[in-house]
Amino acid sequence: MDLQDMDLNLLVVFHQLMVERRVSAVADTLGLSQPAVSNALARLRRSFGDELFLRTPRGMEPTPLAEQLAEPVAAALALLQGAVTQRTEFDPARSTRAFSLGMSDIGEIYFLPALMGALARRAPGVTLTTARGAAQPLKAEMEAGAVDLALGLLPQLQAGFFQRRLFTQRYVCLMRQGHPLARGRFGLREFRAAQHLAVVSPGTGHGIVEEVLARSGIERQVRLTVPHFVAVGHILHGTDLVATVPHRLAQRVTEPFGLVALPHPANLPEIAIHMLWHARVHRDPANQWLRGLVAECFADGRA
Repeated sequence: MDLQDMDLNLLVVFHQLMVERRVSAVADTLGLSQPAVSNALARLRRSFGDELFLRTPRGMEPTPLAEQLAEPVAAALALLQGAVTQRTEFDPARSTRAFSLGMSDIGEIYFLPALMGALARRAPGVTLTTARGAAQPLKAEMEAGAVDLALGLLPQLQAGFFQRRLFTQRYVCLMRQGHPLARGRFGLREFRAAQHLAVVSPGTGHGIVEEVLARSGIERQVRLTVPHFVAVGHILHGTDLVATVPHRLAQRVTEPFGLVALPHPANLPEIAIHMLWHARVHRDPANQWLRGLVAECFADGRA
């Protein structure tokens, strides 16, 4: 098939079908009627000689050929979008742009206070929303343009994404002031004997802690397991539990909750926190400005 024989608008419909997986949702997003989307799909099927999408109870499931086409089509559309918008100016002082940032609850605790302060000074009309979820939904939302930027430990975002490392951080042990272990450094023996709060955070890379401890044969007495970090300060303040957390989170919660952060006795790896964005917004002036602001506030541990 020769590209000159194809209506490139069909590729826009194809890409949106990969994201939405429902004809009605694609119609709403693109401002088309459902028959128009169905007609476009029929033309795509004839052009490629493949069904491309099959109706199932879960929606329109892509065929192997559609999966193969998805990444290059998304990348090509992103380049075209960038070429069209690259001359558009962005004035942060006058903008009322609403940005969506993908981040975990750790990200909200660590990034948002300083970032909101910077926006108040430089872009008072700009607003933010945060998006949180498993890696695959976040990937799809960024591909669709629903999420502008992601911050955190997200190793699952690979192909089709740009990234910049902001900083590295280590893990520490966090506990209340007055805890029996809060007097200073302690070893693995005391760590094993303590009672622990474990955080298993879906959609992030923080599970590496559990993997390293398990591989090292370091067993803990886990009394409580939670799926997020946002309640850690409240829980530790009123208990004798010990939590293993990133040290930048500890910096934010030690004083407000009366906690102590101490070096971890286990040999845990440092982790890299990245800023990630999809190829479709790489040349978007507004996204470029936001990335620059985030880097200015947080890159190289300046915040």
